[in-house]
Amino acid sequence: MFASSRSFPLAIFVLASGIPLSAQWLNYKTPDLPRTAAGKPDLAAPTPRTREGKPDLSGLWNKISPKYKSNVAVDLKPSEIQPWARKLVEERAENLQHDYMHEQCLPLGPGYPTGGDSSGAEQIKIVQTPKLILILNPDLTFRQVFMDGRPLEKDPNPNWMGYSVGHWDGDTLVVESSGYNDKSWLDHDGHPHTEALRMTERYTRRNLGNMDVEITISDPAIYARPWTIKVRADLSPDTEMIEFVCQEANKNQEHWVGKASDEKPADVPLTAATLAKYVGHFDEQPRYWSPTGVPRIVDITVVDGKLYGEMDGRGATPLLAKTQTEFAGLYGLNVEFLKVDDKQAAELYVKHVSGNYRFTRRK
Repeated sequence: MFASSRSFPLAIFVLASGIPLSAQWLNYKTPDLPRTAAGKPDLAAPTPRTREGKPDLSGLWNKISPKYKSNVAVDLKPSEIQPWARKLVEERAENLQHDYMHEQCLPLGPGYPTGGDSSGAEQIKIVQTPKLILILNPDLTFRQVFMDGRPLEKDPNPNWMGYSVGHWDGDTLVVESSGYNDKSWLDHDGHPHTEALRMTERYTRRNLGNMDVEITISDPAIYARPWTIKVRADLSPDTEMIEFVCQEANKNQEHWVGKASDEKPADVPLTAATLAKYVGHFDEQPRYWSPTGVPRIVDITVVDGKLYGEMDGRGATPLLAKTQTEFAGLYGLNVEFLKVDDKQAAELYVKHVSGNYRFTRRK
């Protein structure tokens, strides 16, 4: 069921379009873009600049956040999170994240900066002017980043998208935000926040096609300290953002039944020698799950006689043996080891509702 939720935005993305793809400028060349001799966008070209000499961040961007999209707090120690908040995350996992913002057709709020690497439903389009920067999302939400020197509101009326002001620190755009209501989650796993949440984002465009993003999150009512996470964004040239209106085709809920604990496969006993064959680092091979073409990494370890899996640094999770080679528990997905000889497994498959994805052992 968790796997089905991961594919949900893509289904909405397609079903909600409703008009021929040829009419959506999906293959229209971006004007005034540096190109190679072959006519392709030169993504390594220098960062474009505005008339004022500032980096021009305008464009359509794919955010790449495999580690933090699901768990923004993965770098925190459990003791740095309030016990009630940890319990809430566990409850949301047990309910298969049924109340996640996407599944309820609600704005992600503070989850937009760290979300990404899914179906393109979390792209952003930046429109930059000297006094105002707009950040547009496919789900018709938007952010206004005021660049006119105004301070953040001291007593804001809390809302889904918060309030944002920005300034330049050299060639880095710094965005400070507050005033979020407490109805949204910080990530897919369900880490909560209060109305005391404050976020600082730093956008640095390294060249034409690549942008680094640092997000510092502070909410002293839940988290013992502020922490900073790093994601990136890749320019998506020669295409256009497609809107999706979640509520138009939201048939996900009627099929969303049960709890995570309903499926408890028999944990087949395996010898230490068998488990040792599976330990290692495995890299995803084409075709990649992410439409951005970013390969995932799975790390398999053994701790106290139990097999653990971790994908993209999101935190290790115990794997339960269904057979001698197939395991359940990788964030709701199954893992099957292949080409197993006397020493090790050479491959594994991560099984998703959209198909099986092959990973090979790193040498």
